[in-house]
Amino acid sequence: MTGPTSPSPYPLGLRLDGRRVVVVGGGAVATRRVPALLDAGADVLLVSPELTPALRAHVDAGRLHWEPRRFAPGDLDGAWLVQVAVDDRTAAAAVSAAAAERRIFCVRADDRTAATAWTPAVTRHGPVTVAVLGGGDPRRAMAVRDAVRELLGRKGPPLTPAVEEGTPVNTGGRVALVGSGPGDPELITVKGWRLLTEAEVVVADRLVPGLLLDEMRPDVELVDASKIPYGPSRAQEEINRILVDRARAGKVVVRLKGGDPYVFGRGGEELLACAEAGVPVTVVPGVTSAIAVPEVAGVPVTHRGVAHEFTVVSGHLAPDAPASLVRWDALAGLRGTLVILMGLKNLAAISATLIAHGKPADTPAAVIQEGTTSAQRTLRSTLGAVAADVEAAALRPPAIVVVGDVVHALTPD
Repeated sequence: MTGPTSPSPYPLGLRLDGRRVVVVGGGAVATRRVPALLDAGADVLLVSPELTPALRAHVDAGRLHWEPRRFAPGDLDGAWLVQVAVDDRTAAAAVSAAAAERRIFCVRADDRTAATAWTPAVTRHGPVTVAVLGGGDPRRAMAVRDAVRELLGRKGPPLTPAVEEGTPVNTGGRVALVGSGPGDPELITVKGWRLLTEAEVVVADRLVPGLLLDEMRPDVELVDASKIPYGPSRAQEEINRILVDRARAGKVVVRLKGGDPYVFGRGGEELLACAEAGVPVTVVPGVTSAIAVPEVAGVPVTHRGVAHEFTVVSGHLAPDAPASLVRWDALAGLRGTLVILMGLKNLAAISATLIAHGKPADTPAAVIQEGTTSAQRTLRSTLGAVAADVEAAALRPPAIVVVGDVVHALTPD
């Protein structure tokens, strides 16, 4: 830590595009740090025997390289920077020593005094990035960063408190169900972000923008509740238990969810669990991907003279699944826009069912992968061909499917 006789750190913005950065560790700290490195375009090598579900999602998407083992000094060959995200001081010291031998700057999550580089508290506002170093005091850095972010984002009168007007201030534990938006970290609401900065515990899904996690205080407990499609998941009952237990322990808990908490997000179940346990809950709506993702891809879900209605359905179950609650036969007869969430796996069956019930096979269709993010991809097709086109293009979840004439409303053939 710097002091009266210690030199101040030299501030520097690293241009990491295409340059190798090694991250040692696959837990909560790495989950928070990796998204910012990927956003900077770094060629990330992750070395860890195990990974959180959120990190594994980055691996499966081909965004980074993973070596499923313990660190070896040779991992740093060709690296420009190394981030040590383990709580084993002996292992961290070994990485530091290997980095020092190669004159590579090393960030250490376990011991800032032993590191040769520090990660600042960061806020982003459009093209502006503000990084704050607090002289070795992360709380001071976070406080200054938060004040700067509020000034950058303020338009008009001072921001109102996060608690709803007329609601008694609770000095004990509480839970906030916060929608983080469809993927772009700047699409979280002001209220949602303010609650996130107050959190002592954050329970986050896989679809939460990773850069939001990078801006949390270092002492915040991050619980990775990622639900990777067709992969590992934490039971909803366990998530409910964590929310209640942490709040009862007096903690400020934020349940951070992709999109909106209630749009196929099981936020209602979490609210009921907290209410039954007597835990105060604040619900902060989020920008839902059902509307926002098509919008940024140039597909309005309604357009004058084209569609007077839009319907949002979940496609996580096949049309013939006994547990499915969707009336696909009725949807086939609608003239408006159909927006399908979580439907990529069953897209062939969904398309065939809609066509079998009278939806023309030449109805325009679009699929948008990872909308509002730098990885966004858009495919336009027809209902009859879209499933095969998606497979040929190797599109992957998360993706939104839009069926209807609005697909070409802004980009006519």
